[in-house]
Amino acid sequence: MKKAKIIFWVTTSLIFILEGVLPALTSQTEMAKEGIRHLGYPAYFGCMLTVFKILGTLVLIIPQIPARVKEWAYAGFAIDFIAAFVSIWAVDGVGVALLFPVIAFVILAISNIYFHKLVRLTER
Repeated sequence: MKKAKIIFWVTTSLIFILEGVLPALTSQTEMAKEGIRHLGYPAYFGCMLTVFKILGTLVLIIPQIPARVKEWAYAGFAIDFIAAFVSIWAVDGVGVALLFPVIAFVILAISNIYFHKLVRLTER
């Protein structure tokens, strides 16, 4: 159980930092705004995405949030990473930039797998 907790908290903390803290601190920078524009999205989409990312990471990181709500957050992030992959691929083609959504998706998947392992272990 200790190994499962460590893996869960490390991966979930990475998602929290990458998808919650960093967007909260950098979403209004010119580089972030240009990234949204470059992919063809309107400016308000970046603001909306940042709010949802911050809320989603809080849902994942706060232990008292019900498991069903956490599942919606996991699903939202999975959709976000898949959409980011498709958007980058459609605009820029195959390149190094495609690695970030893939790596983030893998970290998210590991977090989700270990979340379910911990739920099963605590139900016993």
